[in-house]
Amino acid sequence: MALSIWEMLAVLAAGIAAGGINTIVGSGTLITFPVLLATGLPPITANVSNALGLVPGSISGAIGYRRELKGQTARVLRLGTVALLGGLVGAILLLALPSAAFDAIVPVLIGIALVLVLFQPRIAAAVRRRREAKGTEAHPDGGIALLVGLFLASIYGGYFGAAQGVLYISLMGLLLTDSLQRINAVKNILGAVVNGVAAVFFLFVADFDWTAVLLIAVGSTIGGQIGAKVGRRLPPTVLRGVIIAVGIVAILQLTLK
Repeated sequence: MALSIWEMLAVLAAGIAAGGINTIVGSGTLITFPVLLATGLPPITANVSNALGLVPGSISGAIGYRRELKGQTARVLRLGTVALLGGLVGAILLLALPSAAFDAIVPVLIGIALVLVLFQPRIAAAVRRRREAKGTEAHPDGGIALLVGLFLASIYGGYFGAAQGVLYISLMGLLLTDSLQRINAVKNILGAVVNGVAAVFFLFVADFDWTAVLLIAVGSTIGGQIGAKVGRRLPPTVLRGVIIAVGIVAILQLTLK
């Protein structure tokens, strides 16, 4: 279907907003997906077009956070491999399962993630004290718990992806001993991997609206750079507050739709 000029401008603007918010937190899909539906695109076409369009934005955001990625190559490769596999499984499930399969559990997952983000400093301090008392050290890459958690979060990301970044940040913030900004940088890479593998899979089995893909790609690339400039300057407390606010909006949108 052909988009009107106003619909095209709306999709482009949504892409810019989504690229920015994905880089800072995640949940940009909550902006672009409803806009694509409003233009008359079928849900599956809107979802796969959105996934492909947001890939350049994720890459743009990751480039913007390149300074925070220094020294994390091994971690990114390890976690990125898990995200790739999970994203592929999620993409397959999107075409095999009804959306109701995820509708009930997703708001609960996001709610749990927000609690973890909110209390992450206290939980991390308590875990650190317990390790010190036992004389053990934290696994530098989060161990098997993080791998399993990221795999499951990536399955969801390949399936739909709204608030996927919140899940990633909560898991890594709890299980990695690192700054929130460096964790956020890794989150951007994982988002790019999941969106990318899902998009490649969809290329062979689903229908795209290429006008929508192009508009979101251009918009999200611009937004990714804006988001990186803003996000990198936010103090950890403010960044944590933004994550929680976006997560609450995500829960409300997913439960009230």
